[in-house]
Amino acid sequence: MRNILVLFIFFFSLTMNSQELNCQVIINDDQVTGSNRQVFRTLETTISEFVNQKKWTNKTVKPQERINCAMNIIITKRDNNSFEGSIQIQSTRPVHGTSYQTPILNLRDNDFTFQYNEFDQFIYNPTTFDSNLISMITFYVYVILGADADTFALNGGETYYRQAENAMLQAQQSGLSAWANQVGVQNRFQLIDNLLSPNLKQYRTIQYNYHRNGFDLLSQNKTKAKQTIESNIISLDRLFNKVIGNPLIRTFFDAKSDEIVNLYSDGPNTRTKQRLLVVLQKISPNNSSKWRKIN
Repeated sequence: MRNILVLFIFFFSLTMNSQELNCQVIINDDQVTGSNRQVFRTLETTISEFVNQKKWTNKTVKPQERINCAMNIIITKRDNNSFEGSIQIQSTRPVHGTSYQTPILNLRDNDFTFQYNEFDQFIYNPTTFDSNLISMITFYVYVILGADADTFALNGGETYYRQAENAMLQAQQSGLSAWANQVGVQNRFQLIDNLLSPNLKQYRTIQYNYHRNGFDLLSQNKTKAKQTIESNIISLDRLFNKVIGNPLIRTFFDAKSDEIVNLYSDGPNTRTKQRLLVVLQKISPNNSSKWRKIN
């Protein structure tokens, strides 16, 4: 009886301590000169604990339901406690009925500047601006949560995107350009502004249909699911025509280009495949070499 009680407490504790993200944080400091490398290892650990141990939502999340994601930070310059670099954000989610993890995000932010003193505490206050580093990490955590939720429920990520928007608005107090509304500049402001734009809401509908009514049904009816995926990719053409060079389209294909090519490596043909190829070449010409592999 005592052993059963101990086992119950262990699993209860494990469930209670399981937060929303299973995030791998890596800091690459190879480009920085100097002998003190420990500050980067401390920073790596601090960010990892902040992201993985903080409770970001009011949901109860089982360990196996945590979102698999990664934050790869490349530091290119250090001046005392000032750092410059870039960050790449990646996330995946499982496809129903398979062991496959479909990529959801593959974002790169080249304006990753911050100040940090070793052993600084990471505490996020949604009503004030304290640290550009904390604001950036928080912003991307909520973008990860929002993008993931949008693939399971139509506009399911709204609450999380609003939290990312709030982090952005608070961080504008820093005066840094990455948080500012700049015409034609792809930055954090533009990313969240587009994700929440009523004029571009079709993008989030496509994300839902592509995953929930497409990939999640591949194991049941591959022909029908593949046609759904194809139709939703073609629908991106309407967004392209609304705003030429829309960064959301690039965001989509940065995550999905390889997956789309792999989808057409085998399996049944679809009735609009040729239309798909025309649209892909039009709206994502940077991936032309990949699209030529689809036959």
